[in-house]
Amino acid sequence: MVEQLRPRYSVSWVNAIAEIPQAEWDALALPLDTPFFEWEWLHTMERSGSVSPKTGWMPNHLAVWRDRSLIAAAPLYLKGHSYGEFVFDQQWAELAERLGVQYYPKMLGMSPFTPAAGYRFLMAPGEDEDELTELMVGAIDHFCTRNKISGCNFLYTDPAWRSRMENHGFTRWLHHSFIWQNQAFKTFDDYLGAFNANQRRNIKRERKAVAEAGLTLKIHTGADISPELLAQMYVFYADTCDKFGWWGSKYLTPQFFEQLAPNYSDRTLLVAAYSDENPGQPMGMSICFTKGKNLYGRYWGATQDFDSLHFDACYYTPIEWAIANGIETFDPGAGGRHKKRRGFPAAPNHSLHRFYNPRLSQILQTYIREINEMEQQEIEAINQDIPFKQSS
Repeated sequence: MVEQLRPRYSVSWVNAIAEIPQAEWDALALPLDTPFFEWEWLHTMERSGSVSPKTGWMPNHLAVWRDRSLIAAAPLYLKGHSYGEFVFDQQWAELAERLGVQYYPKMLGMSPFTPAAGYRFLMAPGEDEDELTELMVGAIDHFCTRNKISGCNFLYTDPAWRSRMENHGFTRWLHHSFIWQNQAFKTFDDYLGAFNANQRRNIKRERKAVAEAGLTLKIHTGADISPELLAQMYVFYADTCDKFGWWGSKYLTPQFFEQLAPNYSDRTLLVAAYSDENPGQPMGMSICFTKGKNLYGRYWGATQDFDSLHFDACYYTPIEWAIANGIETFDPGAGGRHKKRRGFPAAPNHSLHRFYNPRLSQILQTYIREINEMEQQEIEAINQDIPFKQSS
């Protein structure tokens, strides 16, 4: 379905990213700092069956064309639930139910199952961003009201784009992630030097425990990533998710991991732990993704509960690699209980929301300031408790 909006532009709603040529989509996505809106990543999500109407994620991407050239796009999904988002809006769904308002389906803009900041409308260089933003917001509003969609939500938004969208009437909701910043570190010892003496000893003890278990960590990148390693990564991922039951967040299929190679190998980092007794078979593994100056941790698992292997595979060895490779920021993924003590301060991130039901919209506007103030207080409390060395 294509609607003619203006003489210069046309807009289409696309239910599979494969319908858009990869080169045209990536001309818009490759300039971004984040890798998670590139065609290959989103296509792998869809082609693997991880993202589909059956899983409650119906692709509904917005594309803007001039003649036959793609000049703007928005990765969007119609959601029948709130799983896989890591922004917990179930309280809004419960409120809607009490008000007799149908909350699902909702419109969602994010990279599925990927709580990493950077969401924005994709636009070709040189285009009028204000004009295209107004057009795209109008198209989204029209689609949602016509199809009785409860609201439109953009998660983990790019900070500069967030300000632009607030000017279009979207409401900002504050959250936090845990982000490591490279403080011009040259070595892992420089990283250790940022902590107080007690925490430096703890980190050294944890890395020593991994070595004493007879484990050696190795990083695989690019052509060094084999299909067998990716298949094993799925086994580790699934096992870790299963241990957490309903909270395990097992959203990705085996095919997703299989399809990362070879087309996404240049963005993929596997941190594998090998034993001295069986050096060819990983005993544990984490998977990260990288682009430019950014590193993102995602999933991990192990054959058994090795003391501190989780910390080394998910934090210390990736940080060591990050320092050696000029990485400036490392987002290790959702959760924070272990992260703050290992040098990942709480950093603000924001989602943007618009409810099309007047009652929900009024409640959001009434309470969001108080909600954001409470979240800011939590961020400050977390960061006061990080065991960094005190400045003299």
